[in-house]
Amino acid sequence: MIEENLTKIISDFIPGGLVETTILPQCDEISLCLLNPDYSKCELSVEQGLRLMKEPLFWVFCWASGQAMARYIIDNPRLIEGKRVLDFGCGSGVAAIAAAKTGAAKVWASDIDPCAVHATALNCQLNSVSVEVIEDWETCPEAPDIILASDVLYDEKNLPLLDQFIACAPEVLVADSRVKNFNVPFYRKIAELDSFTIPDLGEPAEFGHVNIYYADCSLT
Repeated sequence: MIEENLTKIISDFIPGGLVETTILPQCDEISLCLLNPDYSKCELSVEQGLRLMKEPLFWVFCWASGQAMARYIIDNPRLIEGKRVLDFGCGSGVAAIAAAKTGAAKVWASDIDPCAVHATALNCQLNSVSVEVIEDWETCPEAPDIILASDVLYDEKNLPLLDQFIACAPEVLVADSRVKNFNVPFYRKIAELDSFTIPDLGEPAEFGHVNIYYADCSLT
């Protein structure tokens, strides 16, 4: 039923759009319900375009930074094992799913978009992992040990979130391909990965170069 509802929402925005189960090319441990790769790329009507800008369907894609974050987490399990993890702005839930598969003690996924909440719940079920999905990250029932944030800095107005994260958790892991001069106290770059968005959006190659930043305030 959730999948049918999400498909209806997608088709209302994108003619011929469907929810399709996709194995991530760079992280084949995870499958997600995403927009079908052969979705219509024809020019949208003015009404459809305005609606899509007003209510962007971030959750129908696995963004390059999300796929890179998931790959990094699975390849570096010590960062997650036994910890309480909060995935901020979870979208499709890919980072939360990776954390759950990597031995996290507890995982929460948060997103202000109710459709993303439903999509994440569906994807967690698809991957047989236990993740509690919430809308407001500040209502997380327990203090997280580490916060994950993938591709949430596309708007410079979101940069203050980085300070909020370190005020709420001793560790933060950020995956980003948008910020050119990332110079934020406590955060340091620990990895670079080349990735891509699924399904293809035809983005510039620069947005596929993902930097991973880590903040550890437990030592300060």
